[in-house]
Amino acid sequence: MPVPDTVSAPWREILPQMHGAFAPGAPAADDVEGWRERRAQRATVLRASVDAALARFEPALRERTIAGVPVLEIVPRGARADDARVVVHLHGGGYTNGAARTSLPISARLADATGVRVLSIEYGLAPEQRWRATIEQVVAVLAALPGAGHPLERVAVYGESAGGGLAAGALLAMRDRGLGLPAALLLLSPWADVTDRGDTSITLRDAEPVFRYDAHLRSAALAYADPADQRHPHVSPVYGDFSKGFAPTLIQGGTRELFLSHFVRLYRAIDAAGGTAVLDLHEGMPHGFASMAPTSDESAAAFDRAQRFLAEHLTR
Repeated sequence: MPVPDTVSAPWREILPQMHGAFAPGAPAADDVEGWRERRAQRATVLRASVDAALARFEPALRERTIAGVPVLEIVPRGARADDARVVVHLHGGGYTNGAARTSLPISARLADATGVRVLSIEYGLAPEQRWRATIEQVVAVLAALPGAGHPLERVAVYGESAGGGLAAGALLAMRDRGLGLPAALLLLSPWADVTDRGDTSITLRDAEPVFRYDAHLRSAALAYADPADQRHPHVSPVYGDFSKGFAPTLIQGGTRELFLSHFVRLYRAIDAAGGTAVLDLHEGMPHGFASMAPTSDESAAAFDRAQRFLAEHLTR
C-alpha cells in the first residue's frame, strides 16, 4: 500500500512496516482460553513500551477500588493534591483485550500532557463479561466520583478504540438514568459501531494497516454483544439519541482508519442534535496513531489538541 509524502518522516518509515503485518486471526467468540492467551501475548509485546512510558513520564501509580471496580490511578509529576480534576480513562483492546497497566503509554502521556491525574478503569473483558456488566462498571465509577471529591464538572472521560465506544455508550447510559454528565469526552479512534457498517468499512478495507474486520473484529464484537444487541446505543453509540444532551466531545482519528466513518457518523449525530462536537482528523494516520510514534508531529498534535480541549471544558 503506497504511503503518502504528506505524513511526517517517522510515519513514512512506520506505515510500510505495518501494512500486511497483521496479528493472527482472533479466537472464536466463546473461546475463553483463546482470548486469555491472546491477552498474555499482548502484555508481553507491550512490556517494553510500558517501561519506556514509565521512564519518560515518571508518574506515581496507585491501585484503587471505586464502587467495587479496580482502578489504576496515574498521578503526573507536579500534580497538586487538592486538584479535584480527574480524567477517567478507558483502554482499548476490542473489549476482549487490554488492561490499565498495558495502556500506560497513552494514559501516562495524557496525565503528563494535561497535568491532571488519570483514573484508568480495569473493566471486565469479554467473553467472560458482556456489555451490560461492563457499562455498569463504568457508570458506577463515574457516579461515585462526586462523593469522592470530584464533581462532574471537574471530570473528563478519555477512551481509545473500544474504550472510546465504551465511553460514549456509558455516558449515554449515565444520562438516561439522570446521573448527569462529565465535563468533557475525548475519543481516540473510537470503535463506535461494532457492526461492519459505514462507507469506510468498504473503501478503506484494504488501506487500514492495523486489522481486518472479519479476521480481527467480528469475533470480538460477538464476544462482547449478541447480534441483536450490537446496534444498541450503549454498544454502538453512533445509533444513540443525542437530543437529550451529551458531554462536549472531541473525536480524533486518522484518514487511513477503517473506523473513519464511525468518527464522522458520531460527530454528525452529536452536532445534528445541537451538541458540542469537534472532529479532529489527521492525514494518513492509522488506528490508534496517537499512542504510537510519540515523537511524531501527528502524535504531538493530537495530544496538544486534547490538552486544549480539556483546558476549555474542565473546570479547575
